[in-house]
Amino acid sequence: MSAESRHRRLLANRYQLLELIGSGAMGQVYRAEDKLLGGVTVAVKFLSQALLNKRMRERFEREATISALLGERSIHIVRVKDYGVDEKEIPFYVMEFLQGESLSEIVKYHPLPLSRFFNLTRQICFGMECAHKGIIFQGELCPIIHRDIKPSNILVTQDSGLGELVKILDFGIAKLIQSGESQTQSFMGTLAYCSPEQMEGKELDSRSDIYSLGIMVYEMLTGEMPLFPDNSSFGGWYEVHHYAEPRPVNPGLKIPAALEELMLRCLAKAPSDRPQTIGEILQTLEQIEPLVKEAQQPVKEKVVAKEHKSKLTSLPTDAPLAPINPTIAKEICLQSFWPKDKPRQKIVFPSCLKAGEAYFASLWVMLDQDDIATRMASLRYNQFLYLPTPHPMLLWITVLYHKEHGPRWLPCYLDLKTPVGQRTARILGESGRYWILFFALEGSDQCLNMITASIPPNQGKMLTEWANAGQMAPMGKPQISKRMLKRELEKLKPKILIKLEAGFANSPEITPSKH
Repeated sequence: MSAESRHRRLLANRYQLLELIGSGAMGQVYRAEDKLLGGVTVAVKFLSQALLNKRMRERFEREATISALLGERSIHIVRVKDYGVDEKEIPFYVMEFLQGESLSEIVKYHPLPLSRFFNLTRQICFGMECAHKGIIFQGELCPIIHRDIKPSNILVTQDSGLGELVKILDFGIAKLIQSGESQTQSFMGTLAYCSPEQMEGKELDSRSDIYSLGIMVYEMLTGEMPLFPDNSSFGGWYEVHHYAEPRPVNPGLKIPAALEELMLRCLAKAPSDRPQTIGEILQTLEQIEPLVKEAQQPVKEKVVAKEHKSKLTSLPTDAPLAPINPTIAKEICLQSFWPKDKPRQKIVFPSCLKAGEAYFASLWVMLDQDDIATRMASLRYNQFLYLPTPHPMLLWITVLYHKEHGPRWLPCYLDLKTPVGQRTARILGESGRYWILFFALEGSDQCLNMITASIPPNQGKMLTEWANAGQMAPMGKPQISKRMLKRELEKLKPKILIKLEAGFANSPEITPSKH
């Protein structure tokens, strides 16, 4: 069936096809209305009739499966909603309809301002990290390598609540890394963005996508490509990806040295010389961004900011904060949903929530539903351990203790060199309480229940002092500090349990970790 003859057709007795909005080697994409859901606009992708063989059908179905599973875990990946075969036995899948600009259109004529670069790149990395962590496929956790990261596969849309929202598209040549499966194969991808190992048809891992990201980052920051072959043949691109150094960056662009260094590391020829994970890139961006913002401030604003910071950090711990209405805070908690970019696993992470003009600290916890019911009636204990070197890190320990079911340990880390870690530590210290939000592994993404935990005044005072000290401390390797704090926690656990078994909840001594 031709693309034209599909116009205005009702597909699967549900999707009203309206117009062709895109086509490529793999197939055609239509704008359509979902009649079952009241005319909601969706996009429908058909496999090209020229590719109707068993291998391509399997790949097309796999693309739909990958996108469906990843779209449930990250808002930064296009979401697939349905899959089927039409009356002509042509496979199709239905996905969310997105309006916006591709990154290739955005950077076509000029590089991105640094503030927009950080915002978009962070979101791209969140989506890539979700894919690299993998999905459960045929009962096995399978990391996913996109293999075609490039600006035309990054769509920037407008979201009423989030502003610019990035979506990664086209997992058509993505690879599921399954145990025992050989990955060596012929070349697939886009020549200008391929890693050296991808061009050789070698076994790939996430570092291949990181190379492609490096080329895209260069393009976002400079408006140009880092490599230019003598000709656009496979051989020409093979030569430059393997042997040519990236073009020097124009000094007039004033790209921060740390950011340029990160970009060039991503473009290293050998995978071992690149950042090893997307998480490492995110961590580096988080360290660079506040320094860039500070450097870009006008001199007058810097003086005002410095004075304001001095006043803020010298406030007594009992200084009045914008009041938190407990009823409103509870309502905000119970209306919260588990983030799409977090796995549905038994994990805990911190978050600062806004109530009116004030913020409050919270811990988000996912547990079995039965365990949540138990923990609502548990004793609550908290303690904070601080390690100034090699990297200022805070271990936030929460324990929910039930006489029959024992302890539930909820530890998390606050990096005191990051804005998020600084802000959270200050809010905890100054407010003297936090909210614990419970989400069930089974069923809805919405918060199932919540409780509050108080922080003794002496702990609050120390938290404020540690936030100030962390701001001035030298930056080291966060993972080392985390490992050292984890060892301290293991030593403390027996002592904490003795207190809890005696019923002394929430009355620990402050024990900063010293090394």
